[in-house]
Amino acid sequence: MNGPNEEQVSDSFVVRALEENLAIIRFDINRRVVYVNDRFAQVMGYPKEQMLGMDHRRFCLPEFAMSSDYDRFWRELLSGATFEDKVERLSATGRRLWLQVTYMPVFGSNGQVLGVCKVASDITERIETISTAMREMERMSDALSARAEGGIQRSQTLLESIEEVAEVSGENMSTLDILQEQAESIRGIVQTIQQIASQTGLLAMNAAIEAAHAGQHGKGFNIVAKEVGKLSNQVGESIVEVRRTIEGIVREVSNITRGTNRAQNTVFKSQRELRHAIEEFAEISDASGKLDMQAKRFSDLI
Repeated sequence: MNGPNEEQVSDSFVVRALEENLAIIRFDINRRVVYVNDRFAQVMGYPKEQMLGMDHRRFCLPEFAMSSDYDRFWRELLSGATFEDKVERLSATGRRLWLQVTYMPVFGSNGQVLGVCKVASDITERIETISTAMREMERMSDALSARAEGGIQRSQTLLESIEEVAEVSGENMSTLDILQEQAESIRGIVQTIQQIASQTGLLAMNAAIEAAHAGQHGKGFNIVAKEVGKLSNQVGESIVEVRRTIEGIVREVSNITRGTNRAQNTVFKSQRELRHAIEEFAEISDASGKLDMQAKRFSDLI
């Protein structure tokens, strides 16, 4: 039981609520406006009286109004089909509007379609905001992709340079190994020459002793023995110098080898890091492409 100040919710109240909160327009079967409420006229930017009798095409984009899709759209409505979707329309000033619409055929008592009622809400601002965000996302995706590609190219160029360094470093290591082997060979030759010089010195000393025993007859032979002894001593002294030089060369080769090994290890590490960077740039580029595809897909959906 209702109190004295309570009212029943009637159909007229429901209709009033719809009129105040929804943009409503109605067309006859000839596609002309026979009714429009204040809210719909306000959305479209027309005086309400001016809209009465206007053809539906006037509100549509030319590319849609002159297409076969437009005629099919109305054939389906007049056959009793309902249409609900987002549509793009033109305001009185030619501005493009996005409307969330529901077209509903109005049936007579005999089931025949007498007209089409359309309920709409203006979603232009929402669509434009989303579209702006999508364009910004696509722009960021393109910029990210370009940077990733640039990073890949720069890293690839640097990797090629480092690989050249690695190749030269490898060749240097081979050369140093050969030098080490040659130094060892020279050391062996020096040792052999030193032994020969030592033996020559002993022979010269023995020859001098024998020459002394020979007296006057061995005088010439003694001179030769002394010269051979001097030569042997000079060779021995030279061999000592050569040995010092060879030892110094061996030490320097060893130092250079260690330094080259460290440099080569650094080069190998740089190669690994650059390859890893190239892989990461490629992943960024791939992710950017997927983001761009998703943005375009979402843009198509709205």
